[in-house]
Parts: sequence; C-alpha cells; structure tokens
Amino acid sequence: MSQTSAKNPRAHTKGDRPSDALPDKTLLKWLHDMQLIREFETRTMQAYQQAKIGGFCHIYSGQEASAVGTIAAVEHDDPVILAYRDHGHALARGMDPRVCMAEMFGRQAGCAKGKGGSMHMFDKPNWLFGGHGIVGAQTPLGAGLAFAARYEWEVLETGKKKVCLCYLGDGAIDQGAFHEALNLASLFGLPVIYVIENNGYSMGTAIHRHTANHDRLTMRGESYGIKSVEIDGFDVLNVYDQFRPLAEECRDLQRPAFVDLKTYRYMGHSMSDPQKYRTKEEVDEWKERDSIAALASHLMGSRDDGGRACLTEDEWKEMQRSIREIVKEAVDFAESAPAPDIEAELYSDVFINPLPQSSPIRDYVHGEKNPLL
Repeated sequence: MSQTSAKNPRAHTKGDRPSDALPDKTLLKWLHDMQLIREFETRTMQAYQQAKIGGFCHIYSGQEASAVGTIAAVEHDDPVILAYRDHGHALARGMDPRVCMAEMFGRQAGCAKGKGGSMHMFDKPNWLFGGHGIVGAQTPLGAGLAFAARYEWEVLETGKKKVCLCYLGDGAIDQGAFHEALNLASLFGLPVIYVIENNGYSMGTAIHRHTANHDRLTMRGESYGIKSVEIDGFDVLNVYDQFRPLAEECRDLQRPAFVDLKTYRYMGHSMSDPQKYRTKEEVDEWKERDSIAALASHLMGSRDDGGRACLTEDEWKEMQRSIREIVKEAVDFAESAPAPDIEAELYSDVFINPLPQSSPIRDYVHGEKNPLL
C-alpha cells in the first residue's frame, strides 16, 4: 500500500481524552456532518456524470474525518483556507448545502455566484477563505491570514488570539511557495497550522515516488523549527483528541504547526481519473476502516456507560434518510436556480486591471450578495 497499512482499527473506551468530555450531541453532530459530506459527494458525482456539473471536480469521500475532526477542534471565527478538494470542508464549516451545490452547478445562488465552481468554495460568514486551484497557492495566503489575525490582536488590539487552518494535499508540499510560507511562519511566529491531508497520492503518483523522506514528512516542519505531528486522519475522535491540544497551543503561544494527517480518498483524484495506479483491493482494504461506520459503531456501543446507547440502529437509519432528503433538496435547488446574468456579473466581484487599448474595458463593480450567506 502507498502509506501506513489500512489494517489499524482503534477501539474507543472512556478515558481522559478531550473527546470524552464532549456531550453525545456533539459526536452525533460530527456523524451527521460526515454522512452529509458523503451523501453530498455521491450526488455530486451523479450530477457530474449527467453533465449538470462541469469543469474539474474533486471528490472528498473517505476523508470526512479529516475535515470534521480538525474544524471541530477550533473556533468558528478562526480562518480556514483550502486547496481544491474543498466541498467537505465547506460543509463541515457550516455552508448551506444548497449554496454549495448551486456553486457546483454554476448558478447565481452559489457561494461565488457560480463563477468559482467546484474548486472555489468561499464563505465569509463562516470564515472560509476558499478553495484554490493552483497547487500550493493557498499556503502563503494561510500565512497572511495568520499574520492579519495576530496583527489585529497584538498591534491594533482589536481582535483576539486566533489560529488559521491551511489545508493542502501531500502533492503540494514540494512547492516552493509552501517552503517560503513555512519559513515566514516560523520567523514571524504566525499562528497557522498547515494540515497536510496525506491521502498517499499526488494525482496519480504515489507519495513515495514524488516526495523525498515520504515516511517522515514531519521533518519538513521541524526543519523550520515548527512543531510537527503525525495524526491518523481516518479516526475522527483521534483527530480531535490530537488536534485540539495542538490548536490551543498554537493559539496560546501564537506559533505555527505542521500536521501530517494520514487519510485516504475512495475516489479518483478528480472525476476524470481512471485510477489505473492502484488496485480495487487496496481501496477496499481502506474502506474496511471507514470513519463514518466506525463513529456510528462507537456511538451505538462503546461510548455507552451501561445505560441507553447514544445512537440506536433505527436512529442512525433515520439520520441517513434525513440527510438524503437534505442533499436531494440541495440538488433540486441548484437545478432550479437561475444562471448568472452575464451582463450583470461578468465584471462584478472580480479584480480586473485592463491594459490601455484593451477591449472590452469595464469598471469593477460590486454585485448582489447571496441572501443564503
């Protein structure tokens, strides 16, 4: 297999872990959010195959515990910035599924008014600063968001201590911009956590073929004097338990961190990926550890202290049914939403700098805001 073996199940019992102090309703919310992401991505694939969604489309199925566990470990107004596999994080951050799906469909009601599509999920009210299509481009922006947060707290004294989450894939860690960002984050003491969602493949290339010292990625952060940890990202409780203390330490000390978050994607790099670089048996082996099934099982059994379980099988089925209805409504909403008006939207809410004598020349304008946001 391309990274740590999938055969590493982890049983949960009551103890002194941070997640043990959380109420049942919080863990049920995590299960709901993870299943929402899974169902959303399933319907996204169907719509893409029906040519209702165009352009690039990167599916998050299999990695749900990574987004849900890390985002749950920080505050709602901590900034988050992403790469282009971003639907899961957007939903975990609280984006309305209708808005998210409308953006996928290129409709006016989308979070970027249909101009961004799959790779550009922005949600200012939820402190989500996008999806970015250029590999590694979000990493210096993550440093910038952390710089701004620290400046507001330390210099302007108008804000509080924050920590920025900057997500990237393992294929982006060799980009020069990433190393420049790590260097600046270390030098300036920027509260940014670089979360490498290490699913073992950079597009169709296994990590051991494209990254030196692939089995010791934490050396990348350590070489810049940044605290670096490796986390099993296939276990949402484990993600929270390890990530929460790290995030609070970064917030308190106002310093950066590097996380090698081990995960796995069930689908191809994008919808056009034939996946000839891995076997069906490898994928199935990882699916045996499915993070959603593991959390559901935990809530139906081992979290119980002897009384009623947190979740019954019938309640789990009802949750799944309810989520299917939510996502179906999102698809119906996206299909019926109007497309952007070209004349009104082509030059609104984008930065343009027309050259002399260029054609057409138009002024930058602010467009209508999405009422759902």
